[in-house]
Amino acid sequence: MTLSPEDLIKSLQWRYATKEFDAEKKIPENIWATLEQSLLLTPSSFGLQPWKFITITDQGVKNTLLEHSWGQPQVTHCSHMVVLCAKEEMTHDDIEAWLDRLVEVRGISRDHLNDYASMMHGFFSNMDAAKTLSWAKNQVYIALGQLMASAAVIGIDACPLEGIAPPEYDRILGLENTGYATTVGCAVGYRSHEDKYASLPKVRYTPDQVLRNL
Repeated sequence: MTLSPEDLIKSLQWRYATKEFDAEKKIPENIWATLEQSLLLTPSSFGLQPWKFITITDQGVKNTLLEHSWGQPQVTHCSHMVVLCAKEEMTHDDIEAWLDRLVEVRGISRDHLNDYASMMHGFFSNMDAAKTLSWAKNQVYIALGQLMASAAVIGIDACPLEGIAPPEYDRILGLENTGYATTVGCAVGYRSHEDKYASLPKVRYTPDQVLRNL
C-alpha cells in the first residue's frame, strides 16, 4: 500500500520542529518499533550503515543530558530521546563484515563481490580518520531525515537537536572508546497543546528560489 501524494504533503505540512512535548504522553511500543524499523531501513553509502542509534526513555538519563543540551526542554519532556552516533573509523574488518552479511542475506558467493570489495577498500584507503568520520556523520543525517519523515507519516512529533555537547553525551552514554561518537539528537513524542509553534505557518523559500529543472 502506498501513501497518496496528497497525504504525504499533508503529513509533511503537519510536522514541525516540536518545541514543547506532552511529557505525560508516551509512544506505544508497537509504534516505536515501527520507527526503529525506519531507522534500520535507512539507506547509506555502500550500504555500510556507519552508525549506532541510542534510544533513551529513562527519565534520569534524560535529566542528566538536559544540562548538556542548552537547557532545551524537549530532551526531558519527549517520550523517546534518540541519539544518533557516527562510526569513527571504517576498517578492513568492518568492510569484510558487511560483505559477509551480504553473502548471508542474499545467498550469493563472496567471489561475486570482489569488485565491490575492491572499490570500498580503495575508497577508504584514500581517507584519513577525520575524513572518514565526516563521511559517517553525513550518513547519520540521512537517518535523521528518515526518522523525522517516518514519524510525521504516522502522526508522531519530532525535533532534531544539534544544540548538544557531543563529548558530554559520549561520556554519559558510555560511548567513549567504543568507536562511535554522538552526532545529533532527535526528541520524539507528542506535541503539547500549549506549543504555540504548532499552529504557525511554515516559512519556506518559493519553489523558483530553490528548485531547478534541466
